[in-house]
Amino acid sequence: MVEEMNALDLNGTWDLVDLPTGKKSIGCKWVFAVKVNPDGSVARLKARLVAKGYAQTYGVDYSDTFSPVAKLTSVRLLISLAAIHDWHLHQLDIKNAFLNGDLKEEVYIEQPPGFVAQGEYGKVCRLRKSLYGLKQSPRAWFGKFSQSIEQFGMIKGKSDHSVFYKQTESGVTLLVVYVDDIVITGSDNAGILALKNFLHSQFQTKDLGSLKYFLGIEVTRSKKGIFLSQRKYVLDLLAETGKLGAKPSTTPMVPNVQLTQEGTPFEDPERYRRLVGKLNYLAVTRPDIAYSVSVVSQYMSSPTIDHWAAVEHILCYLKGAPGRGIVYQNHDHMRIECFADADWAGSKDDRRSTSGYCVFVGGNLVSWKSKKQNVVSRSSAESEYRAMAQSACEIIWTHHLLNEIGLKTPMPAQLWCDNQAAIHIANNPAFHERTKHIEVDCHFIREKIQKGLISTGYVKTGEQLGDLFTKALNGIRVDYLCNKLGMINIYAPT
Repeated sequence: MVEEMNALDLNGTWDLVDLPTGKKSIGCKWVFAVKVNPDGSVARLKARLVAKGYAQTYGVDYSDTFSPVAKLTSVRLLISLAAIHDWHLHQLDIKNAFLNGDLKEEVYIEQPPGFVAQGEYGKVCRLRKSLYGLKQSPRAWFGKFSQSIEQFGMIKGKSDHSVFYKQTESGVTLLVVYVDDIVITGSDNAGILALKNFLHSQFQTKDLGSLKYFLGIEVTRSKKGIFLSQRKYVLDLLAETGKLGAKPSTTPMVPNVQLTQEGTPFEDPERYRRLVGKLNYLAVTRPDIAYSVSVVSQYMSSPTIDHWAAVEHILCYLKGAPGRGIVYQNHDHMRIECFADADWAGSKDDRRSTSGYCVFVGGNLVSWKSKKQNVVSRSSAESEYRAMAQSACEIIWTHHLLNEIGLKTPMPAQLWCDNQAAIHIANNPAFHERTKHIEVDCHFIREKIQKGLISTGYVKTGEQLGDLFTKALNGIRVDYLCNKLGMINIYAPT
């Protein structure tokens, strides 16, 4: 607490003043946290002063609050590029990041509990800098960081505002920021060193060395490539739910069992929602559970005991291989490939289909999704066509981001589908009778094909990697597709 107060004082966060007539002050409190290392050991104890932002009034204490954070796809993409080009990955942490933001609004808070200035009991703190807990603090911090980093010559990405890049004759420097966590990579080693020195001069920055642990993701590097996993996260989840001793399952979801809204209500919906939320975050390095987590996420409002059983089944599957993750390697190319699939009318509740896709850059899996479609499709071809349209969006976004940072990819990008009729619809705009009712936004894929940005191709169902994101499969099929996706387990079984 003393360390935090010293940081606040050194930063000039506030002035002690009398509360002006007509103004109100908001409270604050201390929040304590235990920071851990990747192996679970305690790194340090932390105390943070947090304003009670829920008491703020819109238009008086704050206005705009939106602040971007890095897409996890962008993080995976940069790590993949580091593996392909053998770039070093640097990690930095900005200490007390939110305290650096410049506060434009007139905000008053009560003096911190336990640190009321002697003889100044009736005074309040007029904030000069942003503080954790304020609604506008994330926006103020990101604005300050962006302004500083752009002074160095870095350019903010249009495809992802949290990705910054700089190109020189010596190479490229890339930076991605997620609130106060920073990853830097690129081919310009001198430029990277200069950037790190600049950040040290602007903020209280801690150089964490090589990237090893980022947003709960464990990063392991060897001669074979870069491995991403969340093993500790999985083990903590299993311990929390009492599943460390459970019998492992070979599948994330029981095949041929379809969940519905009907059934006996689960006794603790809040527990269900909390656990499914954690599983959603685990899916950022576990594409093998993306479909099953997507399904159980559809019943957050009114879960039943059947839904809870499905969640427990996912945990038993994780017990079998808690250390499974994605490996990124150099495959000697930079092609963009995507596999798109759909399970027609798979939902018994509303007969909507499920779309699934996975995107590879240079042979490395960087993006995937499993999502129920917004409307009912009249045929399997239509559902597959909608899945192709959704995946085309991700392909184009990936291409734009790579092009922005100066890394050219061979075009057209390859989009694989196992439905000949859907491929025919995408490549033949005049095929009106079967497509006249489909929304206009789905048809933009045709434009991308005509411009040479995307090329469609047929893949046999047995080789359709998108299959993992649209339906529950047997154990043999799951293992086969995981291997094709580049998923491995470098840890011994628990």
